Amino acid sequence: MEEPTPKTTRVITQWSEVPAFESEEDEAAFWTQTRIDARLMNTAILKADTRESTTVTLRFDPRMLARIKRLARSRYLNYQSMVKQWLSERLEKEI
Repeated sequence: MEEPTPKTTRVITQWSEVPAFESEEDEAAFWTQTRIDARLMNTAILKADTRESTTVTLRFDPRMLARIKRLARSRYLNYQSMVKQWLSERLEKEI
């Protein structure tokens, strides 16, 4: 009885080494003989964006900004919060 020859496993170290597959069978055959290097796998882990908001920069005419700040103060609001509220309300209206 003949002993089976050991299979050699190919290690992928760059994503460009993964070919485009014509069928699921081709892909399955490829992955039975191939594995991804752990360092490459670590680069693929998506880090969730845990921020609750994203910072943006807007340029306002100084007089307009002064009017917005004055209005916000009269309502005991932070002007940035008030502008976010306005944008949110307008977005809902547009949708």
